[in-house]
Amino acid sequence: MKKGILMGLIIGVVVMFLVFKFGFGKEIVNITKNEIVDEESVVTRVVEKATPSVVTISMVKVGGSGNQDVGSGFIISNDGLIVTNKHVVADTTLKYKVVIGKDEVVEVENIYRDPLNDLAILRVKKTGLNAVDLGDSDKLKVGQSVIAIGTALGEFRSTVTTGVVSGLGRGIVAGSAENTEKLDNVIQTDAAINLGNSGGPLFNSGGQVIGVNVAVSASGQNIGFALPINLTKESVEYFRTTGEFDRPYLGVGYKMVNQELATKNKIVAGAWVQGISENSPAKKAGIKIGDIITEIDGEKLTDSDNGDLVKTINNKKIGDVIKVKIYRDKTEQIINVTLEKKES
Repeated sequence: MKKGILMGLIIGVVVMFLVFKFGFGKEIVNITKNEIVDEESVVTRVVEKATPSVVTISMVKVGGSGNQDVGSGFIISNDGLIVTNKHVVADTTLKYKVVIGKDEVVEVENIYRDPLNDLAILRVKKTGLNAVDLGDSDKLKVGQSVIAIGTALGEFRSTVTTGVVSGLGRGIVAGSAENTEKLDNVIQTDAAINLGNSGGPLFNSGGQVIGVNVAVSASGQNIGFALPINLTKESVEYFRTTGEFDRPYLGVGYKMVNQELATKNKIVAGAWVQGISENSPAKKAGIKIGDIITEIDGEKLTDSDNGDLVKTINNKKIGDVIKVKIYRDKTEQIINVTLEKKES
């Protein structure tokens, strides 16, 4: 027993001698220090590069008695296009301005609100702006570092917070008691997203925007959400092509039924209609609550992203007459539906 204790003491002394004599162990300490310095450098580089492209959205108060900061946004083209959330500029009766840099105030000429997503594009009369680089949100991984920049609490401009992607593919209901919107496939992050950050960018460590900050959890700490930038890319591309956000819509609320659930309940797979909007194309064509939409123009609907009803309709045009196959009363039938524009 004593021999074992003695041997342990000898080994301990030898290890300590090696550490102090030859520097073994210092390398570990240096690696830790270098990691910290590298992480700080990444954040500061992104902030220095990106901050000129992040703006504050201000609302002109009733009576013209000054401006009030209500949200954030970011520049996507040097000729005056800025992305923000639709809910930031929801009031169509008001005028809005954009604060670029520290104090340059520019009036918003036009606002294009996306009727399908919580997105809006503002056009300002100014060129030579610093546009952000857009990343690829499909390549995001949980644990990846992110940086948020925006006007926190509608008061503190160019506020920087950091964190990680803490979840992907989340579904949330965002908005106020008077106006809510269901958002699917959003990014969850523990980077602080405060009121006023809405519409601002979420950057990766390469300085690319990978999300649009949209909401903060009212019931949890350090839980914020952002719209994937690829969703924004689709909207911006549609806008650039058509000059508007107007898209066709069917007008149904639904729940996707996969094959396993369909077999269990002895029905068919597809989009199970839960609700129908008044005066919608679906209502006019005779689609009813309880119907299961199985195909659109021969394309089967599934519970995958590519077979989802909304994505299928988004690939159509306003005015298109589509053939909707439905399952009702244990029989299938085809209904022709004329797609219309959805008002924002």
